[in-house]
Amino acid sequence: MSYVIGVDLGTSAVKLLLVNRSGVVVNEVSRPYPLIQEKSGHSEQDPEDWVRATLDGLRELAETFGGSPDDIEGISFSGQMHGLVLLDNEHRVLRNAILWNDTRTTEECREIEETVGLERLLAITKNRALEGFTLPKLLWVRKHEPDVFEQARYFLLPKDYVRYRMTGSIQMERSDAAGTLLLDIGKGEWSEEMCRLLGLDSAICPELTDSHEETGTLLPELAAQTGLSEETRIFAGGADNACGAIGAGILEEGKTLCSIGTSGVILAYEQDGDQDFGGKVHYFNHADAGSYYTMGVTLSAGHSLSWLKETFARERSFDEILEEADAAPPGAEGLLFTPYLSGERTPYVDAKIRGSFIGMNASHRFGHFARAVLEGITFSLNESIRLFRENGKTVDTVVSVGGGAKNALWLQMQADVFDAKVIKLKSEQGPSMGAAMLAAVGCGWFDSLKKCAESFLETERTYEPDPERVAVYRELFAIYKEVYPATADINRKLHPYRS
Repeated sequence: MSYVIGVDLGTSAVKLLLVNRSGVVVNEVSRPYPLIQEKSGHSEQDPEDWVRATLDGLRELAETFGGSPDDIEGISFSGQMHGLVLLDNEHRVLRNAILWNDTRTTEECREIEETVGLERLLAITKNRALEGFTLPKLLWVRKHEPDVFEQARYFLLPKDYVRYRMTGSIQMERSDAAGTLLLDIGKGEWSEEMCRLLGLDSAICPELTDSHEETGTLLPELAAQTGLSEETRIFAGGADNACGAIGAGILEEGKTLCSIGTSGVILAYEQDGDQDFGGKVHYFNHADAGSYYTMGVTLSAGHSLSWLKETFARERSFDEILEEADAAPPGAEGLLFTPYLSGERTPYVDAKIRGSFIGMNASHRFGHFARAVLEGITFSLNESIRLFRENGKTVDTVVSVGGGAKNALWLQMQADVFDAKVIKLKSEQGPSMGAAMLAAVGCGWFDSLKKCAESFLETERTYEPDPERVAVYRELFAIYKEVYPATADINRKLHPYRS
């Protein structure tokens, strides 16, 4: 039997899957690493922590495998997007990596949009300049740490740095490069125009490669250290959201991903790069070469439910809370919730908006509030689906993963609010499975990711929309959309009073 390893380099830990040729997860390992937050709004990590944790995880997989190291044919990667790793001429790390959730670059984002012009920025990169992206971080280092910036030869993203350390070869693959604000999304090439306008030497951008491409084999010293073979093939991998889409089978038109974790994501497959969403959703190159994906984000999805529990029901389990929500009717008897606890991303891009309960009365009990929170999160996600449909996309099948896929009530609610068939997978492994699938295709097990998905992924249950509840939720969603414009100015006035 042949095997591949999928490595998912997350923000708090690295997760590694050992997967056989039938798509069965034989073993999985996770290794944590620390976050460095020395100032408010700063979020960094030591890239060497990623390398140590990944090699340690590979060593454990090899030790517990029981077969020949030669049977593990390939390794590929998924990685947290946008993080900035700077290397000098000797390919040494110059400073800690600045991560996707670092918010120090508001001024640089403004500079990018003013210098390039919003219309031109969207034409080239398909995205607004947001603090999470890599380009604003480069500009911040140039402004605030000029001695460091002057030594920089290349910048890399987190998983591309780990892959370089395993192979000795420097590349960046396109699905991750799409989140830098320096890639021409339509052409799949670095934008000389962006570099010129912002005074950057384009030589700092590494060679580009596709996600399924082989970038080398495991260095001999690392093969000895991990117990793997020197012949183990290493593949480029993809951005975490792209790999999450692959791991959920989002590889054709009509299929959409709903991922509910702390934040929530609605991700839709795009066959070409010429859609125009006006910057209201993210638009990136897919790890499935030649295709794209669009993505809307709800900042406080699962976080809203966790907040409800921690604030009002610490002694109850999530299952108990969801049972109470299930006992309340759709619409929670006239109670609405907007999940803007940390601002909102799609479709408003508003850091100052905050959440609301609308319509409270003395008859409402905890179950009504719990249901309103679930419905509010789902309505917010539906804003992204609405944008996709208004731009001509078909959204008839949604694969639901994460916390929102662990409860039948919430899965049925998604089907009713989205007015789409919702699929729960039998085995959900997320971005690490997507990385394993890229390795499987790279090793020649399948001639396409779609064929790999047909073999590796299995549906556990399908939830069909109920016409009566669809009609109720359509009316409630129309009311929900009125809350943001009605409260935006109030929240701006309240902003100075927040700690």
